[in-house]
Amino acid sequence: MEQITRRTMLWGVGLSALAVAGCGNGIGSNGAAQIDARVDATQNYLFGRYPGTRDLANKASGILFMPLITEAGLIYGGAYGRGALRIQGATVDYYSATKASIGLQIGAQQYAHALFFMTPESLADFRRSSGWAASADLRYATPEEGATIGKATTEMDPVIAFVFGQQGLIAGASLAGVKYTRIIP
Repeated sequence: MEQITRRTMLWGVGLSALAVAGCGNGIGSNGAAQIDARVDATQNYLFGRYPGTRDLANKASGILFMPLITEAGLIYGGAYGRGALRIQGATVDYYSATKASIGLQIGAQQYAHALFFMTPESLADFRRSSGWAASADLRYATPEEGATIGKATTEMDPVIAFVFGQQGLIAGASLAGVKYTRIIP
């Protein structure tokens, strides 16, 4: 494997930071009202476009909506977004999601996602932690499954991540981790 130079690394990190900062994801703005408005629009879009997710939401103990995640990468990559945790339709906390990745990747994209906490225990674990990293205990769903996701999901899945609304292009293979952190907007 070819050794990565310091210049390549700095260029990749700088490009990623520039793309994330310039994509209108609300970095630097502090409004709970802005986050709630984006979450409302995202929830309406999700339930309208993928009706099966409404059934899933009715079974969930809580849902973390991340309406706009901006991701960019060139060997090194990153992503950032903000959203809200809703329990029985009411916002109870605000969160940021930060993602770091490394691998063969290039491009930028924006997307939304929702984490459906299917058990009271998984929701309590999420809320109790100072920062929660997505891991192998998640089941990922795609928009193609959206129409039947409520029926395809079992009670054994403690957390289900549904990624949708992708725009842009990012290609490659990488190792990544996402950390969700409670924020005060």
